[in-house]
Amino acid sequence: MNSILMIRKGLLTGLPIMLGYLPVAITYGVLAKQAGMSLTELTLMSVLVFAGASQFMAVNMIAVGTGALEIIIATFVLNFRHFVMSLSFMNQLRDFSLKWKVPLSMGLTDESFAVSALNPKEAKMEKGAFFYGTIIVIAYLSWIFGSFLGGLLGDVIPEKLSQSMGIALYAMFIGLLVPSIKRERRVAVIALFAMLINALCIQLGMSTGWAIVAGTIIGGMSGIHLLKEDRR
Repeated sequence: MNSILMIRKGLLTGLPIMLGYLPVAITYGVLAKQAGMSLTELTLMSVLVFAGASQFMAVNMIAVGTGALEIIIATFVLNFRHFVMSLSFMNQLRDFSLKWKVPLSMGLTDESFAVSALNPKEAKMEKGAFFYGTIIVIAYLSWIFGSFLGGLLGDVIPEKLSQSMGIALYAMFIGLLVPSIKRERRVAVIALFAMLINALCIQLGMSTGWAIVAGTIIGGMSGIHLLKEDRR
């Protein structure tokens, strides 16, 4: 019974992620199809990679004829933050067995990590793994379904319309950031600092992908300094 309650709670908690992922995933699918990828290729990328920012970057690189090795390296660097998120998440789940820790860490995204971090008490509850697992599964399936649907619509939706749908990605991040800012004002300072670094890098001629990496790393380092007293 506890597992059913945790799954239900996970569904309710993960619902905003699903609603946010669907339009973004559809946009990815449309752009990937218009970039020349087949329906199978773009869907498999979502199944195997499951990283929105990296997939959008890869699609853009594919569209301009970038080589596979460069795409792989750029994707690895951009997704390196997942190692840090996984370590933090494992600390939160330190009472869980390894059979739960491995699959849960493999399914983390920025959004599922943020939502899980805002719900730490479930890690102390019986069957709490079902709560986090449900959040990750609903996010994963909605991303794959949205990607597939976008691929089907790729030959129908005009390019300008598909690009305008990308605003859903920013709206989702803002929605996830606001609760953290309400709880800790210094998070807003860290977010603004990371945004400024990202904008500065782009102005200096750095590619969008590398600018995101720089903003993430430098912004994260500022967070270590600004929030260091919280760990005492």
